[in-house]
Amino acid sequence: MRLVLHEDPVSGNCYKIRLTAALLGLPLERVAYDITRGETRTPQFLAAVNANGRIPVLQVGDRMLPESNAACWYLADGSALLPHDRFDRADVLRWLLWEQYNHEPNIATLRFWLRVTGEDALSDLQRLQIAPKRAGGAVALALMEAEFSARDWLVGGAVTIADLALYAYTHVAGDAGFDLADHPAVQRWIARIEALPGFVPLHVPPPG
Repeated sequence: MRLVLHEDPVSGNCYKIRLTAALLGLPLERVAYDITRGETRTPQFLAAVNANGRIPVLQVGDRMLPESNAACWYLADGSALLPHDRFDRADVLRWLLWEQYNHEPNIATLRFWLRVTGEDALSDLQRLQIAPKRAGGAVALALMEAEFSARDWLVGGAVTIADLALYAYTHVAGDAGFDLADHPAVQRWIARIEALPGFVPLHVPPPG
């Protein structure tokens, strides 16, 4: 089955899908869009790729699967990256939901504002949100530090897509103003992921 990732190459949400595919040895074509230029809001994109106007979208044959963690789940299903045990699978889902509700809205959003938008270009409302998002991100990292002080991986004693989903924005949390030196257990977990066979870094441009 042909797999195509519609993505912005700097996005951690897009990267987690590329990383999952790489660790599984799955070939993945890539189509890049620049969200800062409105390329995911064109009538063609909305009609053919995602009516919600967002990426990433994993194209499986002629079907489109939006939402990064759903795409990771699809790729990992049937592999060691998604446990067979019923409780462990639910626990992976728990971490994927936590990542999208507690981690990504704080760390990823701050990274985008500071690295892509630029602090000088932020709206007054966005400026007011910096402090609460920084506080929320700090709480998320503290929870992860506690988890990885007690275990190597989040679920079942082995790497799963729960780890990959959280790695995507955690390892670049410095771009959002967080100091990972304060989280040694998280740093050790990052190193474990980066030592996995097939690992690919975030900043690999698409072909062409």
